[in-house]
Amino acid sequence: MPDTEALTHITDLRTVGVPVAAQDEALEFYLEKLCFETRLDLRYGEGERWIEVAPSGAATTIALVRRSAGEPVGVDTGIRLTSDDVGADHARLRALGVDVDSEVMTYPIPMFTFRDADGNRLVIVGQEG
Repeated sequence: MPDTEALTHITDLRTVGVPVAAQDEALEFYLEKLCFETRLDLRYGEGERWIEVAPSGAATTIALVRRSAGEPVGVDTGIRLTSDDVGADHARLRALGVDVDSEVMTYPIPMFTFRDADGNRLVIVGQEG
């Protein structure tokens, strides 16, 4: 087995990027619908902006990355968010008009998929017990 200490100095996962068409609209969705908080909102260069959001207390953030010309939005992000009450979150998001699965899947643990304002797919899963 290789000596990984000599190969890498990586210590954590900080940010996952999600492609968005319009950063202001995406930010509104993540703040208002998901109750995330803004961790970073920096302007740089000519009209560029770096935005990171996250659930309160979370170590990893989601960067709302403005897509480049020709790059898609509406992708499967692979992001799994954890919840203490998947059913309540499903009902709340559905009541807010968020595009969510019609039902919560209960096997192997409760979970459902939802789509953000750009159609990017994310999953909310229950805590493993």
